Amino acid sequence: MQGNQNGAKIGHTTLSGENEAERKRTMNRTGKGTGSNTERDFSQGSIGRHILHIAAPMTLAQLINVLYNIVDRIYIGLLPEDATNALTGLGVAFPICTIVIAFANLVGSGGAPLFSIQRGAGDEAEAGRILDTSFALLAGLGLLLSGVGLAVREPLLYLLGASEATFGYADAYISVYLLGTVFDMLSLGLNSFINAQGFSGVGMLTVTIGAVCNLILDPVFIFRLEMGVQGAALATVISQGLSALWTFSFLTGKRTLVRLHPDVRRLWRERGGGLIPRVGRILSLGLSGFIMSITNSAVQIVCNVNLSWYGGDLYIAAMTIINSVREVVQMVTFGISNGAQPIISYNYGARKYDRVRTAIRITGVALLAYTAAAWLLVMAFAPQMVQVFNRDETLLPVAVHSMHLYFFGYFMMAFQFTGQCVFQALGRSRQAVFFSLLRKVFIVIPLTFLLPLIAGLGADGVFLAEPVSNFIGGLACFLTMYFTVYRRLSREGSASALRKGS
Repeated sequence: MQGNQNGAKIGHTTLSGENEAERKRTMNRTGKGTGSNTERDFSQGSIGRHILHIAAPMTLAQLINVLYNIVDRIYIGLLPEDATNALTGLGVAFPICTIVIAFANLVGSGGAPLFSIQRGAGDEAEAGRILDTSFALLAGLGLLLSGVGLAVREPLLYLLGASEATFGYADAYISVYLLGTVFDMLSLGLNSFINAQGFSGVGMLTVTIGAVCNLILDPVFIFRLEMGVQGAALATVISQGLSALWTFSFLTGKRTLVRLHPDVRRLWRERGGGLIPRVGRILSLGLSGFIMSITNSAVQIVCNVNLSWYGGDLYIAAMTIINSVREVVQMVTFGISNGAQPIISYNYGARKYDRVRTAIRITGVALLAYTAAAWLLVMAFAPQMVQVFNRDETLLPVAVHSMHLYFFGYFMMAFQFTGQCVFQALGRSRQAVFFSLLRKVFIVIPLTFLLPLIAGLGADGVFLAEPVSNFIGGLACFLTMYFTVYRRLSREGSASALRKGS
């Protein structure tokens, strides 16, 4: 089995016994006794309780995190003048924000599972080097994105669907937002390593600090100081800066189990030339999360362009609201899948294959139950959800009808999230990348161009591309995971039990 081979090669130490592994986990880089770390040992105790312990605060953290941009949109929708065009401008700029998140996911979702696998294997020294390398990547990429984004923002915004009426709003927002890119990268990317150690409450506090700050500063900058969309962006940048500062201080402090060493120059002096291969492993595994985010941005671009052809600014405003609702709805799916990943990774590294299977089952059932309930709620309360963001009577019927189309059969997303979660947690980067590309690049984007031409669907075809991709891509991802991972883990578990018995 390829996954088992990878798991055996990842660590630099052998699993000669649980006591030895535990000793290494608790002593390396921390100097702490066993008592400070046993509650972070995911190879013992209830799988469901471990997942709930991480997923619950992470879900709340996701809810708080989406407030960053959603609160901006709510306040901008309440502007006394030209609120709909201002909201559309934010919708045009939104794919650029998604690109920044994609690069944070590239490092965070790549480094954190490798970090957890090394902790499960008892090699906390290598786990620490993965953390240090990820920090350097996040900081460097953040500075690079700021410079490039500011240089090309004008042609990029027109490419994203800006019109003469909405360009000014989009440019005013993104020009300020890009100045804080490095803060966004560090707070999002490093928070994955806090959660990977089981400190989900601290991870929740990271996003709570930023979101509450944003909630307070938005009305001050937007209305009191009359800065409009620039005020919304400035509030976001300041809030992200505070989140990044908190994350950095925790990971370099005494409470963390594996400490961040920000002086990354020593990585270049590492014997054996391990830095470049480690960077390659982080980016390779993180490519799945990166592609999921970057393809979301690509889909938003394609949708905005097609909606500008078939419906105009009003339909782009509707899509902006739909994306906002989708962010809120998906917070629980991200919380569950991200909460399960450290549990799956840790037990895989510790070769507890039966516990890996149990975690997969719990994750799949929880995701399916939630997405089915979320679909019903969106269908029933779409008008009320739209009115949270805008009270324009012309926009309301368009947005409600489009939302019903977009969220049809949303429960199928559970299969996509389950499969992606497992591939990511076990370090199977090829499968994770492929299924990220399949649903968005090979299904959604072509359908966004094709469906509007069929039977006169027009703008409706743009919104229908998403549910069609959920059915096709979701089933393909889940079934592949089931036959190539889940069933094989059963055989690996039986073989492991026989080896122990002998």
